[in-house]
Amino acid sequence: MIPKYLDPRSGQTFPLDPPRWCGPDQAPLLLTPLPGIGRAEIDEGARGPWRYRAALPELPGGTDYAPITLGEGGTPLLPRRLHGAAALLKAEWIMPTGSFKDRGATVMLSLLRAQGVLAVLEDSSGNGGAAVAAYAAAGGMAATILTPASTSPAKTVQMRAHGAAVELVPGSRQDTADAAIARAEAIFYASHNWHPFFLHGTKTLAYELWEDLGFRAPDNVIVPCGAGSNVLGCEIGFSELLRAGQIDRLPRIFAAQPAACAPIAAAFLAGADTPVPVTIAPTIAEGTAIAAPIRLAEVLGALRLTQGGAVMLTEAEIAAAALDLARIGVYVEPTAAQPAAAFAKLLAAGTIGAAQTTVLVLTGSGLKATPRFADMLGVTL
Repeated sequence: MIPKYLDPRSGQTFPLDPPRWCGPDQAPLLLTPLPGIGRAEIDEGARGPWRYRAALPELPGGTDYAPITLGEGGTPLLPRRLHGAAALLKAEWIMPTGSFKDRGATVMLSLLRAQGVLAVLEDSSGNGGAAVAAYAAAGGMAATILTPASTSPAKTVQMRAHGAAVELVPGSRQDTADAAIARAEAIFYASHNWHPFFLHGTKTLAYELWEDLGFRAPDNVIVPCGAGSNVLGCEIGFSELLRAGQIDRLPRIFAAQPAACAPIAAAFLAGADTPVPVTIAPTIAEGTAIAAPIRLAEVLGALRLTQGGAVMLTEAEIAAAALDLARIGVYVEPTAAQPAAAFAKLLAAGTIGAAQTTVLVLTGSGLKATPRFADMLGVTL
């Protein structure tokens, strides 16, 4: 089924050709709903996102396209006990570039290359830029990455190593996004925050969890949340499975955010549909430091549709979660440790039960955050 671009706020649709990254007046786009697939349509010979190729968008005219793949996906689901309860840790840090962003990058860049886009612009606080740089290199595409000057060198060096042109932008994460949008007329803006193809890569996490769990949905999924691509990807994927009759309910999706930068959690907890006043401060969870998420309304809608929620975490809670995970052998960056901290709070509040099947999506490798761990451990590099 060939989808169209969809402006969810106006209901207006646009054909997939020509390529576009936004609607009129820079409205963020989704795709019109796809029907989902069943077990028989899984490609048993593939792994990761491409195992579910039948669920991915088709292009107009029956245009076939070769995946740009580096072996992403197929990540382990690790059973562990945390805070006195069973949890399933989805090891999304075990990816070619060290983060879950590889799911979105493989699908987005494969489709864009098939549409004739050979040079892309991305803005990122780190992991998204690293993924776009790597998959662009693998696909013979040129990449320019704008990133905040404060971004961890472990991430910017990774981008440069893949051959991307990296530009450090002074100021906030929002300043970097604004700089990228200003450049979007000169080079195609393949933003992991803006482009709906990226969400159809992240939705494969839902399909993978469905298969991991013996073709059923978990009760709860807790994800770190900045712009919300994992929240939306999980909602899109599980909604497709529900439409296809493969599951009988949606899992509850919970967004974990640092209290220092929590616009989505603040709006959800206030019962609002639009931004509420929040104080923005530096956070060790840099991957979720998005002060003005462009899909706020859609992310809030996904949390409410699934009867999930949002959790705000202190810097101390995030740091403790990262070190606690490391001491059971799970080395993830502080951003990725947030679901473990949120799990503790949701259990204590009685929002989720210890007997329920709860997945914690751990999104990025601790190797990307060596200076952060050094600070937390009080050691000198």
